[in-house]
Amino acid sequence: MVKHTKHNTSTGERKCSCFKRCGGCQLDMPYKDQLEWKMSKAQRMLSRFCKVEQIIPMQSPYNYRNKVQTVYRRVQSGRLISGVFQSSSRSLTAVEDCFLEDTAAQKIVGELKKLFLSFKILPYDERTGRGIFRHTLIRTAKQTGQIMLVIVTKGAIFPSKNYFVKALIEKCPNITTIVQNICDDPLPLTLGDRNNILYGSGKIVDELCTCRFLISPASFYQVNPVQTQKLYDTAVKAADIGEGTKVLDAYCGVGTIGMVCAKQGAQVIGVESNKSAVKDAIANARLNKLGNIRFVNADATQFICESAFKGERFDTVIMDPPRAGSSEQFISAVSSIAPKSVVYVSCKIETLERDLKLFVKCGYKAQLIQPIDMFPHTTGIETVVLLKKKVKENTNG
Repeated sequence: MVKHTKHNTSTGERKCSCFKRCGGCQLDMPYKDQLEWKMSKAQRMLSRFCKVEQIIPMQSPYNYRNKVQTVYRRVQSGRLISGVFQSSSRSLTAVEDCFLEDTAAQKIVGELKKLFLSFKILPYDERTGRGIFRHTLIRTAKQTGQIMLVIVTKGAIFPSKNYFVKALIEKCPNITTIVQNICDDPLPLTLGDRNNILYGSGKIVDELCTCRFLISPASFYQVNPVQTQKLYDTAVKAADIGEGTKVLDAYCGVGTIGMVCAKQGAQVIGVESNKSAVKDAIANARLNKLGNIRFVNADATQFICESAFKGERFDTVIMDPPRAGSSEQFISAVSSIAPKSVVYVSCKIETLERDLKLFVKCGYKAQLIQPIDMFPHTTGIETVVLLKKKVKENTNG
């Protein structure tokens, strides 16, 4: 049975009927209580380093996800149902109005189900090997209104694709581009290396912190643009960027934070191990006409160790590592190049706590700890930490 969200109009709070089965949300409580829960956890784990500032909330904590991945299944009645894939059971939880997903994307999914059936294009069934498409990915750009639809297929065959695209655009004229992604990997919700552009340019553009960013099907881009603006503003303000400031943007992804720094006059080097992300970062720097930022495709730890060995110096290191956090080797190398400040952007508070202990051992002290609620209704806590190098006191009388 398809589940719908319940909406309490008197309080503005919404409650999901498939909370226990879906897993997309982990906190089934009023938003005020969620913030208190996250604040309590942040204080418990991080207050030993310095005062934890009050968490920055989201004004409207619903429908914020600009990246929507949807799986489909045909049921006995012949209808197509759509929803969330459960990796643990390899099954689908049917949801039509998830309160985390962008509403425009949900409307497109509704039209897709009708058209897939009309054109006899059926979802791929792992058990029988029949069917055409594996899942869909919809990416929306909040500031520009552009929308990308990616239809992931098991092979290059897409019956009546031109007619299908025409019919879809008539139903959903807000779609900017449509891409067929061909994926041989049986692992659900993955993308293949081959793309066929069926409509538009194959990319969309969004704006964030006065910069413009190209987004392709596989690009990493923060899923909550409203809170990302607050996150980056906090990080760049903490870094105290000025004209000519030398910045190392480690784990830089597509270069978002580094380009915001470059816009303010900093000389930036972005380091990222993902080759595709570096390619996007270079294109984004070109799009924003920034000549004071360059990108290196390398492991962040290896790059900073080599920089330390060569005697290179940076005024500020900004680091935004994955959930696994950084490494002792990386933090030791940061200490060797001795930047005046380190801005640590963390998406997992447990690994942040571990890494802050290492920074303290290396002579750094936390000056700011600012949690930001990037993912309402989940247990995730995004945190910006400013670390400053301790100044050795002169003991000479």
